[in-house]
Amino acid sequence: MTLRIGLPQWQHSHWKRWGIESLADYARLFHCVEGNTTLYALPAPDTVQRWRDMTHDAFRFCFKFPHTISHQAELRHTDDLLNDFLRLLDPLADRIGQYWLQLPAAFSPAQLDDLWRFLDGLPRRFSYGVEVRHPAFFAKGEAERALNQGLQARGVNRVILDSRPAHASTSQSPAALHARQQKPRVPPHALRTGERPMVRFIGSDDVDESERFFQVWREKLAQWQTESDPLFFIHTPDMGQVFPLVRRLWPQLQAIDAGIGEGPAWPQQESLF
Repeated sequence: MTLRIGLPQWQHSHWKRWGIESLADYARLFHCVEGNTTLYALPAPDTVQRWRDMTHDAFRFCFKFPHTISHQAELRHTDDLLNDFLRLLDPLADRIGQYWLQLPAAFSPAQLDDLWRFLDGLPRRFSYGVEVRHPAFFAKGEAERALNQGLQARGVNRVILDSRPAHASTSQSPAALHARQQKPRVPPHALRTGERPMVRFIGSDDVDESERFFQVWREKLAQWQTESDPLFFIHTPDMGQVFPLVRRLWPQLQAIDAGIGEGPAWPQQESLF
């Protein structure tokens, strides 16, 4: 089984010091990436082809379903939208780690039947994940049990958002304040419902603080890696400063799966952080 490590994006102006200026550079160091851009807009066909040309067969994209499907249509009557989306990304079909449905907080337990109909109509060749935000899906009651059981029955992964480090932080930096405002404050229920459990770890400005919250994932990923192919994505409030946290966590992730490699070539001077 394979553990894949990635970030929520593949490019940032501050990453040049680590030799990352393009998707091709990123794909030499990391194993997957969150495809957040497809939530808001679809790429041009030639852009999709460039993404293929800049990656390799072992790399995986985790694209979000467009918000026209998840938010505007609320999963109803989406056949045309879905077909356009999948057809556009078809050149990357063998490099899809997971298609990922991020539902709004307003998507309630009363709409689970819509979710099941949507999932049951998807092509079986891909792996899928669902990220929920409604409080009832985190209350350990009937609604959460119904969600988990429905996902497990279909082999669909429950995407896990761990925003604890961001919300526990006392940092007053603009990026930290923005993260606390934007990232949902929901408990990270570490349940595997499919073969590619996906964790989005939202670190804080403080590497030591973030590492303490990571320890539960060190144990959980080690367990999951023996029976599935986990995906672990590392975030920080300012993504330009994500590499100190990546550097701290990488040896612990490598201890779980040596196949992830040595990681980025770290700068010799701490001042570069």
